[in-house]
Amino acid sequence: MKNDEISEQPDVKIKYFCPMKCEGEKVYDQPGDCPVCNMHLIPVNHNKNHEEHDHHGHKEPESPMNVHQGKDSGDTNDKYYCTMLCEGDKTYPEPGDCPVCGMHLKKLEAVHKSGTFYTCPMHPEIRQNKPGSCPKCGMTLVPEKGIESGEEEKSYKIMVKKFRIALVLSIPVFIIAMSDVLPFLHPENISSKKVWSWIEFILATPVIFYSGWVFFKRGWSSIRRWAPNMWTLISIGVGSAYLFSVFALLFPSIFPQQFKDMQGNVLLYFEASAVIITLVLMGQVLELKAHGKTNSAIKALLNLVPPIARLITEGKEAEIPLEQVKAGDFLRVKPGEKIPVDGVLTEGNAVIDESMITGEPMPVDKSKDDKVTGGTINGNTVFEMKAEKVGDETLLAQIIERVNEASRSRAPIQRLADIVAKYFVQIIVAISLLTFAVWAIWGPEPAYVYAFVNAVSVLIIACPCALGLATPISIMVGTGRGAQMGILVKDARAIEEMNKVDTLIIDKTGTITEGKPSLKGYKSFGKLSDEEVLMLAASIDANSEHPLAQAIVNGAKEKKISLKKLDNFESVTGKGVQALYLNKKIGLGNHRLLEDFMVLPDNEKTRLVKEWQLEGQTVTYLILDKNVEGIIGVSDKIKESSAKAIQSLQKMGLNVIMMTGDNENTARTVAGELHLDGFEADCLPDDKFNKIKELQKQGHIVAMAGDGINDAPALTQANIGIAMGTGTDIAMQSAEITLVKGDLNGIANARSLSSDVMRNIKQNLFFAFFYNILGVPIAAGVLFPVFGILLSPMIAAAAMSFSSVTVISNALRLRRK
Repeated sequence: MKNDEISEQPDVKIKYFCPMKCEGEKVYDQPGDCPVCNMHLIPVNHNKNHEEHDHHGHKEPESPMNVHQGKDSGDTNDKYYCTMLCEGDKTYPEPGDCPVCGMHLKKLEAVHKSGTFYTCPMHPEIRQNKPGSCPKCGMTLVPEKGIESGEEEKSYKIMVKKFRIALVLSIPVFIIAMSDVLPFLHPENISSKKVWSWIEFILATPVIFYSGWVFFKRGWSSIRRWAPNMWTLISIGVGSAYLFSVFALLFPSIFPQQFKDMQGNVLLYFEASAVIITLVLMGQVLELKAHGKTNSAIKALLNLVPPIARLITEGKEAEIPLEQVKAGDFLRVKPGEKIPVDGVLTEGNAVIDESMITGEPMPVDKSKDDKVTGGTINGNTVFEMKAEKVGDETLLAQIIERVNEASRSRAPIQRLADIVAKYFVQIIVAISLLTFAVWAIWGPEPAYVYAFVNAVSVLIIACPCALGLATPISIMVGTGRGAQMGILVKDARAIEEMNKVDTLIIDKTGTITEGKPSLKGYKSFGKLSDEEVLMLAASIDANSEHPLAQAIVNGAKEKKISLKKLDNFESVTGKGVQALYLNKKIGLGNHRLLEDFMVLPDNEKTRLVKEWQLEGQTVTYLILDKNVEGIIGVSDKIKESSAKAIQSLQKMGLNVIMMTGDNENTARTVAGELHLDGFEADCLPDDKFNKIKELQKQGHIVAMAGDGINDAPALTQANIGIAMGTGTDIAMQSAEITLVKGDLNGIANARSLSSDVMRNIKQNLFFAFFYNILGVPIAAGVLFPVFGILLSPMIAAAAMSFSSVTVISNALRLRRK
């Protein structure tokens, strides 16, 4: 059904909403303007009798943000809409500009294709499903997910075009205005001062009304919404200078003698208004270009996604779009190709470059049943794989989502800047008015001219943008750099807090050790043979997912030992496992399980167990019918990187404590080898949780690194939870930082990254505060009584433009860390 057919329904009751959501989801019965911000109300449900489907047949939620989508079930090709929704969901058959607001019309189908929402780098609470400007600060909105490089490039090219036009027109205006102070110029020999003033007006007007008009729109929008920002100051300052000059040109007789030169001509400021707009445009061009670089990490990650996959069906290969791959599909990957999705290698061998995911430069050998990650690059072999995680479930998708979420979050250090920025514009306007009054009353002749110029300089030089960008721009670049290093940060708070951590608690298995334990030994204490002890231990562990259990099962299979089927399997948290074997209770576990079975090994058995433990083995007891029938020893090799990483962390001032569920002898051996600051053994999940609470009560800032389900409570309680990417999903969900490679070096890198980002933020905040604290008084003329120095509005505009660029450029240095 077409839109015009819908509108003919006589029984439809139209509701209206404010696009700014000033009063939440409130709707109004009558058309008009919002009572809060005065924006034009937009129809929300004028096609209630019609199922809201888009042109693909998917039902759209009834939301104000979707009012322009999917209302036309016919062909939406060659239909355009206004991104400001000036006339609701009305579409236009031809491209061009909106007849209401003048904004460039956008193709309707682009919204359906992208599904992208846009947000403000300085105000992440601002969120809309179309490009535009932030209603609070006026900054250009950026995509939430992924990178809309086309939109970015388009915005940049438009700004460059406007800058070039402004530059070409402003240079002659500036030269004409400066002819009085440049002795080699004699324009009066060509024509009169009046004629040159009209030429200035003709050249400056396009700069104001074409190149700089977007700034005035932003400024007016900020005033209407009572959300003053940088554009409020620029539009007031430049607008005042331009309007003053126009009135002076048209009606010179109404101005007092103070504003006139010796020939009776009123002093004009066309050059100031034109040059200021040109300098602001230059700042915007540089800012857009630099801002594009802040997303380079996400762009690089997005470029890892291949557009197609090679599906294997009944032995035949077919290329399909990546989005059509489903979990369970079998795929073929050829030499040099990017792996399309996460999965498991089913046929062949591979040498895979995982550096773009883990940050490690060395390629990794893969064989059958090994996991492979989407976005990594195959070497010079062909292999087949089974897709396990596709779409948003892949590791690469989660990394990109983490980076996007973290870059939009706000660090606690930003609170001061937010408080200052909230009142900044009002304070600057007040200082500008005060400057005008002081110069008008006590300034030298022509006092009003001095008052006007200095008041405009104050408005122009102030830059709340640099203050607002100081923190989020560093967070954006830092989290992107972290992702390239295999460090995924959940939010900005984690970056700031990680820099304050003084105590690190780490697990042993999978954190210090490789997490791939292997069977080391097994011995019978009674009637059973050694092989029977291993057989029973493996049979009961066959139902367990614990890494130690898998090591015992794999060890038995390697020795060609057949397993038995046991009944009533049960896992006993922190102790072991138990079941029934030939109607007898059987258990495999640590000394706590011995207590549950009410058995106690004799001294000889205890001595042998201790010997194995001092060798670094984890020893479990096999208990059958209240007798200790034997022991099984499993060892987990310490990662080669652990010792160096722990040493680095200790040099950074962290106390490194190991808490493990393993026995005390094994824990002491590992702690001694790595020179840890402390250890605790025989820990249950609650023990780690309680230890963290105890340390926090003592005033410590605690980070906890772990990889298992049992670590989740402790990871949540810690000030910073660090999950090893090789661990469980629940551990990663509970943590603020995830290390893709699952290596202790990642913790050291995360600490270094945190320090670098926080140092960068403090540099940015210092510069932003210092710039405004120093610049505003100079613009007001405080140096004039002593040094005779005044700041031209044009110099003020140049300083303001470069302040934001300086902050962004400083943040970009993090990419090289």
